[in-house]
Amino acid sequence: MRRHPSGRYLAYNETDQTTESMSSLVIKDLHATVDGQEILRGLTLEVEKGKVHAIMGPNGSGKSTLSKVIGGHPDYTVTSGEVLLDGENILEMEPDERARKGIFLAFQYPMEIPGVSNANFIRAALQARLPEGEELEATEYYAHLYEKMDMLEMPRAFTARSVNEGFSGGEKKRNEILQMAMLEPKYAILDETDSGLDIDALRIVSAGVNSLRGKDLGILLITHYQRLLNYIQPDVVHVLVHGRIVRTGGPELALQLEEEGYDFIREEIEQNANAAALGAGAL
Repeated sequence: MRRHPSGRYLAYNETDQTTESMSSLVIKDLHATVDGQEILRGLTLEVEKGKVHAIMGPNGSGKSTLSKVIGGHPDYTVTSGEVLLDGENILEMEPDERARKGIFLAFQYPMEIPGVSNANFIRAALQARLPEGEELEATEYYAHLYEKMDMLEMPRAFTARSVNEGFSGGEKKRNEILQMAMLEPKYAILDETDSGLDIDALRIVSAGVNSLRGKDLGILLITHYQRLLNYIQPDVVHVLVHGRIVRTGGPELALQLEEEGYDFIREEIEQNANAAALGAGAL
């Protein structure tokens, strides 16, 4: 049997129908609410495999809402739009099904799971992707796990510790990237991975993310600050304001935001709205 990048095994006579044109995470005109309040207001975005897209924006613009909607958080309601993973709409799927299809979400505030060791947690996640009756080979699993832990400068003792319990902020974020490295997703959404990290932890976590970059992985990097993008250089930068992407550019856009803030973006939005209103009035 051959293994599909999603983790599913293909029969010898089965072909992989995914084409290059479908190798992307496409968000189309997405509207979403939480507690009855609309947060995403027609967001459209495409993240190609092999690319790193960064999303920046002021507080309350919808950045974390976007990550939770993609991941399938039950508190967020999609009112219209699509999220297509390699051409397949995932919005009707449960979160675990989205994960098996190739979505990975690194949380801004990772949860603690007392009583479940890191090694068993990751092993269970990998086992869930295998066909019924197949088992992970323990020796190979631990060899691979230790290789990724070394990359992230994580001591072996972390394998026996409960998931995130008693971890520092930097340890929690490294643990998220370890899970990502082991699960090998198609698309990774990293929600403010730099939040709460000191310079040393930021360097280590960023090095881990950079080591995973490649043609088979698309990354959506959500951040407030340019400093993360000094370590993980994006291919594309988007600005999210009031639930919509209002500006897209290269890495230089993040530098401009660092220097000028979001005021120039807000002014452009206001000017465009005023021009549109005048145009409508003229009709």
